[in-house]
Amino acid sequence: MKADTLLKIRDKVKKQYNARFHEVAKYPEWSANIIPVPKKDGKVRMCDDYRDLNKATPKVNFPLPHIDTLADNTVGHSLFSFIDGFSIYNQIKMCPEDMEKTTFVTLWGTFCYKVMPFGLKNGGATYQRVMVTLFHDMMHKEKEVYVDDMIAKSKTEEEHLANLSKLFQRLRKFQLKHNPAKCTFGVTSGKLLGFVVSRRGIKIDPYKIKAIQELPLPQT
Repeated sequence: MKADTLLKIRDKVKKQYNARFHEVAKYPEWSANIIPVPKKDGKVRMCDDYRDLNKATPKVNFPLPHIDTLADNTVGHSLFSFIDGFSIYNQIKMCPEDMEKTTFVTLWGTFCYKVMPFGLKNGGATYQRVMVTLFHDMMHKEKEVYVDDMIAKSKTEEEHLANLSKLFQRLRKFQLKHNPAKCTFGVTSGKLLGFVVSRRGIKIDPYKIKAIQELPLPQT
């Protein structure tokens, strides 16, 4: 691993430790290596290799929503707000008896997570179950949820403000955090899981098919 990558990983580990995302693991029976994944902005995403742990983990059969159904449910609405979760898995606490299983090894120590890390087999299903539990009374009416993607939908401005107020109250109640840089409020159309949704209907996100559209024509 290159020196600059090591420094970025060290800073990430330190930041997470100071945020109390993990603690020192003393006598772990499980351990995972770190896999650095470069990001477009020059930063490094710190991924943990939980392949062995995932092989030994029973699968949680909590269903994810059908993407086409979510898109269809937005038809007929005039205003949308798209809300993106912030480090969503890290907002769920690990059971104390399972923390040791998430142990990862670094040059600066061996740590285990106090919150749910990325890379676990049942991470997506667990978060979806949490969101359904907390927002089931609002789903398929004024909002839709797909793991960390939330969309509030309304037919009028007054209705949209009321829906957002109710949503924010629920988020504050359960101390759920979202990324304002990736949120969009009160728009007439927007991207949702590979589609562009609006009052007029649904269409494919042009960015998703850009590579196909730009393929050169056959020469023979």
